[in-house]
Amino acid sequence: MSQIQDRQTPGLRLGWRAGYLLASFGIYMVDQSSKAWAVRALRFGPEQTVIRGFLDFVYTENPGIAFGRLQESGSFGRWFFVVLAVAAAVAVFYYFLRTPRNDDRVLGACALLLAGIAGNLTDRARLGYVIDFIVVHAGSWHWPTFNIADASISIGALLLAYDLIFEKKKTPVVSGPLAVASKAESKGLTDN
Repeated sequence: MSQIQDRQTPGLRLGWRAGYLLASFGIYMVDQSSKAWAVRALRFGPEQTVIRGFLDFVYTENPGIAFGRLQESGSFGRWFFVVLAVAAAVAVFYYFLRTPRNDDRVLGACALLLAGIAGNLTDRARLGYVIDFIVVHAGSWHWPTFNIADASISIGALLLAYDLIFEKKKTPVVSGPLAVASKAESKGLTDN
């Protein structure tokens, strides 16, 4: 971390994080608005083809977790998933606050994760299920039905995984005479 970043006031450090949180809230609102539209337009109406043979909008209610797993869990499952989502949101928010300012990929990933978790958590707590309506398919192959929050979680998780797997490998390794001098200085072994 640079000396300039170390001198930033707490208000300044929170200010730029507010931008990420505002973007996260915007994604959350798009998710909730799109689900409200799906309830009005698709719940009792016909499915809508957006791109023939590739993208349809079809209303579904998912009481389970990702890709429709654990759908028969009843009331216990509903509140278990609510508690799990709250714990995940708290963990992501903590990670968000601990991430350095210059790590935009991780901060953006956390914002996407928070938006998606909050979007699906709202549905689950309010309705007992998550509203899904986006269907992507090619021929007989179908991706499980999803929503904006699911897409936000998926993109955020991919960005975070990319950073954790590939960016940590790019940590510069200093070798040669400068590295030896640097190590000696840090241990107080020089004549200065």
